[in-house]
Amino acid sequence: MFKIDSFDFTGKRAIARVDFNVPLNSAFEVTDDTRIKAAVPTILKVIETGSIILMSHLGRPKNGEEKYSLKHIIYKIEELTGKKVKFAPDCIGEEASEMASELKQGEILLLENLRYYAEETKGDRGFAEKLSKLADVYINDAFGTAHRAHASTAIIADFFPEHKLFGYVMENELLSLDKVLKSDKKPFTAIVGGAKVSSKITIIEKLMEKADNLIIAGGMTFTFVKAQGGKIGSSLVEDDYIQTAKDVMQKAKDKGINLYFPVDSINADKFAADANTLYTAIDEIPDGWMGLDIGEKTIAQFSDVIENSAVILWNGPAGVFEMAKFEKGTVEIAKSLVKATLKGAFTLIGGGDSVAAINKYGMEEKVSYVSTGGGAMLEFLEGKVLPGVKAILG
Repeated sequence: MFKIDSFDFTGKRAIARVDFNVPLNSAFEVTDDTRIKAAVPTILKVIETGSIILMSHLGRPKNGEEKYSLKHIIYKIEELTGKKVKFAPDCIGEEASEMASELKQGEILLLENLRYYAEETKGDRGFAEKLSKLADVYINDAFGTAHRAHASTAIIADFFPEHKLFGYVMENELLSLDKVLKSDKKPFTAIVGGAKVSSKITIIEKLMEKADNLIIAGGMTFTFVKAQGGKIGSSLVEDDYIQTAKDVMQKAKDKGINLYFPVDSINADKFAADANTLYTAIDEIPDGWMGLDIGEKTIAQFSDVIENSAVILWNGPAGVFEMAKFEKGTVEIAKSLVKATLKGAFTLIGGGDSVAAINKYGMEEKVSYVSTGGGAMLEFLEGKVLPGVKAILG
């Protein structure tokens, strides 16, 4: 029994690993609440008849720095759930234990940052056991950390042999990723963007087992362009991966996969929002200029492929969308995904930058699914077993 819907929480205290590792500004306000919002259905489901203890990490604290305290996000959890949230100033110890034991039906308790303890990331068994003693049932709803064998994401499940579940976030993530991997609908298009070939080569190779169309965008484009003998000016390039790029192109050809690269480029004379711009063909960028976005011809070609696909995975932006001058390619890809979704395609967006982009343009509700876990999503698609998933399924 791994589904939250089939569990009776009456009179039970659940401890849920959530992923509340959210960005905060200098005033400690949450600037992107996607991950907190995603966990709300699980929280509300549990407290209908039981109570819930929430545990998460925030940032990478070294010595219990106050700026990483989860107390900063209490207001946001209260705002999104419409419920009061109690806060334990430690995640283990007497006070946390007492606060947990006094929880009543309908109540929420948030524990302090798990990563104030090195034992969390070390996957320490004793630490996991202390956390487990706070509750009757364990829920893993933190897909963003499911690829980590940490105390709260994997080890703790051992102490709940009969009572361990996926929350709605985990359940929906796994269903959506399965839909992409196991769908027999055609054509299947994968859009892989981002800065480096090195960080995406495994996923590119995995997707080539499945994709009909593979669109390459972002900074990694230039390693492929250089591999084909093009002029890329001072654009980002990984010379060590030139041969890898050639191998990918050959493999795509052998497998009959349509491999699409940008054909034109919006270039800058410096990496800055106020840079001068120059439009050229992708393989004719002059010295001293760097490609930071795709041009109109590429947008038209990519949009046509996307809008005529049945299943689409988008991981990685088309350009430096954080700067207004270089965001058009990413915006247009997002718009094409929305159009494809309206036509009945299944569209999955994953990876920090793609998610940030789709949220920035307010299109997150207009695509099929937005994944909350960048690294975890990539590892799952690469075929790796995620410790957080294995811990529940056994």
